[in-house]
Amino acid sequence: MALTQLAQQPSQTLSEFIAKAPERQLIPIFSTVRTIDEIGVQTPPKATSMPPMRLQNGWLVRGNTVMVGKRQEVPWWNGSTRPYGLVNAKPHLTRFVPRMVGHGLTDDLHELAQWMAANHVVALEHNYGLWYDRRRDDHERVRRMDGEVWGPFYELPFARSGKETAWDGLSKYDLTKYNQWYWLRLKQFANLADQKGLVLIHQNYFQHNIIEAGAHYSDFPWRPTNNLNRTGFPEPVPYAGDKRIFLAEQFYDISHPVRRQLHRAYIRQCLDNFADNSGVIQLIGAEYTGPLHFVQFWIDVIKEWEIEKHKKVIVGLSTTKDVQDAILTDPKRHSVVDLIDIRYWHFQANGTTYAPAGGQNLAPRQHARLLNPKKSSFESVHKAVYEYKQKYPDKAVTYSADSYDTNGWAVLMAGGSMANIPAVENEQFLKDLSLMKPAPPSSLYPWVLENEKVGLVIYNASSTTIQLNLAKYYGLLTVHFINPKTGEMTLLGEPINGGTTTQLTLPSA
Repeated sequence: MALTQLAQQPSQTLSEFIAKAPERQLIPIFSTVRTIDEIGVQTPPKATSMPPMRLQNGWLVRGNTVMVGKRQEVPWWNGSTRPYGLVNAKPHLTRFVPRMVGHGLTDDLHELAQWMAANHVVALEHNYGLWYDRRRDDHERVRRMDGEVWGPFYELPFARSGKETAWDGLSKYDLTKYNQWYWLRLKQFANLADQKGLVLIHQNYFQHNIIEAGAHYSDFPWRPTNNLNRTGFPEPVPYAGDKRIFLAEQFYDISHPVRRQLHRAYIRQCLDNFADNSGVIQLIGAEYTGPLHFVQFWIDVIKEWEIEKHKKVIVGLSTTKDVQDAILTDPKRHSVVDLIDIRYWHFQANGTTYAPAGGQNLAPRQHARLLNPKKSSFESVHKAVYEYKQKYPDKAVTYSADSYDTNGWAVLMAGGSMANIPAVENEQFLKDLSLMKPAPPSSLYPWVLENEKVGLVIYNASSTTIQLNLAKYYGLLTVHFINPKTGEMTLLGEPINGGTTTQLTLPSA
């Protein structure tokens, strides 16, 4: 009978047991803990920025300090998410690996900026990736049957439309809309660059897609089969010899009404994204060996934007020498250029000039195979920078051509900015540099920077002694030796009276 009565009462379920927990262990409704309304929300401190980057006396400076240091490039297309592939990975601002953050993956931009500042890397040079996902690493041109992509992914400037199917099996691009994640990442790094005194060199375009291997073009957003915008390039693709691609002439043809408007809107996007940043240098594009008329168009769009927005951006001219010289002597456009970047030509050590022409539909390495350039030297690097500084003293000059990373002192002594020299111990050195100009070479001093009111910098490469002619200087002068390899600064003896000539023995570097 007892069991019969018990059977009339249903057993307690787990849910009911849990629901009655407050009855078993009461939670007090009164507490001494303060609510969020009582505590209040503290406004986080606003990140402070370094002095803005600007041109001063023909130097690229922040505040009044000349900018020097190493430069970091980004990878064009390769990568791996496996541990062994991450060891030697380069940073890339717009590389994306889902759920994975770190070196070689989705870069932590704060860590990247800190690493650059700690390792005397003054600038990061960014261009968009050659293709979105790693399946194209095989350099085949076949259409993908589905969207089973392989990371890491190199996000591109344009947004996917969600409509139709592109060559890579994903939806087509809409070239009138932009990839917000891509541009936000660039903006975040530009903000960090302004906070830490770094530089973002922003390559607007990447010529590699339209020249050389046909696979470079297969998934290119501008290819008609990959977008909704009727860009007008030939389809099927005219692969030369069933392998290579030569579409630079058509890509740079601004007479095409659709492409012209797309180019104009894209260039303005490159400017709009960094409108409030000072530490960005705008260059026309990585590997640019294109024609003069496209550079003229690019500069005209920038000039129009600057007038409309009442803002000034730092515009770098990075082209072949013939195109560079044509722009610099153009009365309508030369004033837009703030910085001359020597990159696609150089003086060779044998005294001749390696200067392939622009608009030949050849990539830099294709030019090199045909013309077989010779190495440069300290003297030839100095000559290239010095000649442009003499012609255009109010513009900054950077050197990015052959041996730029091993001849930093040659660049600096010619008046070049962002020279790859070691961090000098005394910060006043870089401040004094901003007031100096390169002096004409002489038999006594072949490489000199000077300002009679500030001092002079002499680069001595041939002997352990140096004769100082201080006839133009007055008062007591101190002499320091800077180790060109380490940047260590050593005081040499007692102060010297100006207006005299003296000989000093130098320590070994």
